[in-house]
Amino acid sequence: MAGGKLSARQKMINLMYLVFIAMMAMNMSKEVLSAFGLMEAKFADSNALTSERNEALLADLDKKSEEKPEDFMIPAAKAKEVSAASDKFYRYIETLKNDLLKQGDYKIDPETGKLPFEAMDKTDILDEAWFTGDRMTKKGQEVMSKIEEYKSEIRRILGKDIKAQKVLANFDKTFSTEKVENKDGKKIDWLDYHFKGFPAIASFTKLTAFQNDVEVTEANIINYYLGNVLTDAVSLDKYKAIILADKSAFFAGEKFQGRVVIGKYAKVPPTGLSIGGQAIDLNEAIDSTGAARLDFNVGGVGEHEIDGTFTFMEDGKPLEIPIKGNYVVVPRPNSATISADKMNVVYRGVVNPMTISFAGVPDNKVSATGAGLKKGSGMGKYTMVPTSGREVTINVTATLDDGSKVSDKAIFRIKDIPKPTGKLNGQSEGKLPRNNVEIGKVESVLEDFDFDLPLTVTSFKIKVPGQPSVTCSGNRLNGTAKGALRKAKRGAAIQIFDIKARSNGPIIKPATPVVIELSN
Repeated sequence: MAGGKLSARQKMINLMYLVFIAMMAMNMSKEVLSAFGLMEAKFADSNALTSERNEALLADLDKKSEEKPEDFMIPAAKAKEVSAASDKFYRYIETLKNDLLKQGDYKIDPETGKLPFEAMDKTDILDEAWFTGDRMTKKGQEVMSKIEEYKSEIRRILGKDIKAQKVLANFDKTFSTEKVENKDGKKIDWLDYHFKGFPAIASFTKLTAFQNDVEVTEANIINYYLGNVLTDAVSLDKYKAIILADKSAFFAGEKFQGRVVIGKYAKVPPTGLSIGGQAIDLNEAIDSTGAARLDFNVGGVGEHEIDGTFTFMEDGKPLEIPIKGNYVVVPRPNSATISADKMNVVYRGVVNPMTISFAGVPDNKVSATGAGLKKGSGMGKYTMVPTSGREVTINVTATLDDGSKVSDKAIFRIKDIPKPTGKLNGQSEGKLPRNNVEIGKVESVLEDFDFDLPLTVTSFKIKVPGQPSVTCSGNRLNGTAKGALRKAKRGAAIQIFDIKARSNGPIIKPATPVVIELSN
């Protein structure tokens, strides 16, 4: 496009093409950064869930070590060692992630909890911290040392047990740090291949994925220690009957609905079922999973116990398993919870955040109406921008599970934006040197106002004793005002008044006057 003599029109067309290509590249970059961010969020959620499961598995193994120490004491001790080593390495990776955010000055959104994905495009953070030319810095060497330390610790715990070799092989494959062949066919260091030259969000996501490898490794090894000593034959007297309610609380007058299962869905056919001393028809109660459906009228408001028995046949004899559980009955709601997030009033002309809910009713079955009220994003979140009048009424309607509706309302007072305070160099009154007044900045400030509403001073007037008032545009003294100020005597009271300002929303009243005494 650059060769030969081109007309002005052709040059303009070529330039437009270049701009268009650049814009496409920018958009693609943002999409890629956002994709990494979404992947990071999924890994983070997976890590949290896996961590919870690992704690449950470890607790189960610990319990078994108490019940059958001859079979489970050593595996439980080794599993705890694996958990401690994994937790130590996981926390070290977390420090690397925190350092990356700190060095890149990236802030997590306090409201959404999300990272600024599209802004995390820097590639020099880890490049400078971990690499120098073709070698690693001390920090890069430390990272590799910590990985090898974790690998050595897990190998030591697993030992040379022949049954653990498959688990160990999977572990070595997951945490292999052998050199990797790049696209040019050249083998480069593992750390260089995975982290050098990547955007910050990509490196952050890889570190979270590495933490996921740690959590999954811990889960696999704990499961190995659990499965290594379990037998296929499990007696039913080791099971517990579990009540699974369709919901945790019920309104007075509703029917309790839920299921009773015995430990797990083992599809073990029972021979009898009774609740509260009353026999239940098994043909109607038992479903295809082996669970028993319960259907009865709940009691009054408060907590209630479920007491019964499951009867099974084992070794030709009836085996009774007790059923123990409880449920809570709450009263039907007759009032809504309506609150302004900032205060007990709403202000005219600004966006007032509000939370509106109905006790015991999901958000998607609650509707609210009112002048200036709009549904926001989030559970029960609304915004209100009142305009006229002195009060506004919010009406709330909730639809209960049985289709009936309940309503409530609340009245909020509408207030105008308060009168701002005038200031010069941060002072509304006091003494200042003449030069400070001359170069000072006039401000209009909403003090003790809970909303973030920046004000920009557009004009003001200044009165010097013995001189006519001078009108100034903007927020600083003009030449005429400075000339009048130079004629003032020491101790003179300088008045700045009729301070007008604008906001990005409502009309603002003139600020209170400023009185400054010249100190020289």
